Amino acid sequence: MANRKKQNWKPGTMIYPLPAVLVSCGNRPEQYNLFTVSWVGTICTNPPMCYISVRPERHSYSILKENKEFVINLTTENMARATDWCGIRSGKDYNKFAESELTPVPSEKIAAPYIEESPLCIECKVKEIVNLGSHDMFISEVVNVIADEQFINPENGAFDLEKARLLVYSHGHYYGIGKEIGKFGWSVQKKKKKK
Repeated sequence: MANRKKQNWKPGTMIYPLPAVLVSCGNRPEQYNLFTVSWVGTICTNPPMCYISVRPERHSYSILKENKEFVINLTTENMARATDWCGIRSGKDYNKFAESELTPVPSEKIAAPYIEESPLCIECKVKEIVNLGSHDMFISEVVNVIADEQFINPENGAFDLEKARLLVYSHGHYYGIGKEIGKFGWSVQKKKKKK
């Protein structure tokens, strides 16, 4: 293997790509808001837990802190413009649901709404808020997941990520998800013998 030249950079957040999600919050229609988040991820399987990291100066921060509930709405290529717009504009100046033409729907287990157009919506209850510096991390338990039936494989009940055409964010740019390269465990599976 040839020697590859490497550079040392100052510490930074270079873990990409990330999901480009819309977080919905608010416990009543006049408080409903949307904002775009890429600092989002899974923390634990059992109990199911995830996090979002939010700057305290964001309009939604006080809504999250007050209500301690939110929905992580996965986005699609068709939602790319709305996803970007909701990350640029502030909910103190705009009704983001109306302006982005997205539909708020009452959630099943929490007061915050989910987005009708989202293929997968994850209802969360905040367990802890951790101040980390530029962002505070909202560590949350997943209390319900709402999946759009058009993306569920009727044969095995699995959610078809490729069919949903999910959106990801990579260092200032949005992308669709590319072709499948393999599946979990494929590198160690025994090859089928040819007949």
